[in-house]
Amino acid sequence: MALPAEFHEISKRVNNWGRWGADDETGTLNLITDEVVRAAAAEVRTGRRIPLALPLEEDGVQAGLIPGRINPLHTMVQINQELFGPGTVACSDDAVTMGLQAGTHWDALTHVSHSGRIYNGRPADTITAHGRAAFSGIDKAAPIVSRGVLLDVARAKGLDRLPGGHAVTPEDLVEAEEFGGTTVRAGDIVLVRTGQVQVYLAGDKHGYGFPSPGLSVRTPEWFHARDVAAVANDTLTFEVFPPEIENLWLPVHALHLVEMGMHQGQNWNLEALSTACAETGRYAFLLSAMPEPFVGAVGTPVAPVAVL
Repeated sequence: MALPAEFHEISKRVNNWGRWGADDETGTLNLITDEVVRAAAAEVRTGRRIPLALPLEEDGVQAGLIPGRINPLHTMVQINQELFGPGTVACSDDAVTMGLQAGTHWDALTHVSHSGRIYNGRPADTITAHGRAAFSGIDKAAPIVSRGVLLDVARAKGLDRLPGGHAVTPEDLVEAEEFGGTTVRAGDIVLVRTGQVQVYLAGDKHGYGFPSPGLSVRTPEWFHARDVAAVANDTLTFEVFPPEIENLWLPVHALHLVEMGMHQGQNWNLEALSTACAETGRYAFLLSAMPEPFVGAVGTPVAPVAVL
């Protein structure tokens, strides 16, 4: 089924192809300049560090919805082995097999395509089984350290968690921005809290994934207008699921990654951050969320840390 005219109309309004040159592979991360990072460092007042990643474990968030996206399989490959002979220092090593988007992660710009294209107009068939992503793999992402802003949509509405199927609108984002007493600036990394991760933390993996609140197809224009560098939230699907437009699957992914060149993250645990921001009355902070540089990968685990 062809993408509807409404999708293509939004695409034209948010498209960043060529904005940073025909050879660009990093998209809106170009907005994180040295000046932006210096200003972000000024947000640190106490040095309190809040981790935002879920534990990487075999009983993780993946419940089989996406084929091949397996939770980590952790194996010990040597245990107290005296590699250099009896009585020498003994070593223990381990290995992991997992989907790179299995836990808390960033999507690379190549994670989705539409109409045969990826970001900056390159052909989608530049992603191959053996060559992986020839362009805009996650290893091409610039260092992701910037000012972070929590838009706590759930708390702004007086809720612990948004109901499943709630489409977070631009109006919701403005409400959360005003609630937090902050203003999203160019180069910011925006974290959108729905509270949905509470479902997973309570032990319901299937309920965590479906139905889920998430971003509306109307929100990419809001992020584009504010020159946001990257966006992450606390859900499995990132966007509202099931979709708000019947049979239009993953339109926000396509608008962010393909059209805007904006990395997006899922499965971020924003609960402790929500509490800390509410206690301090401050919703902006320094955010370090460096991607693991898997060459040619279309996603990566990340262990983000907010520094207040």
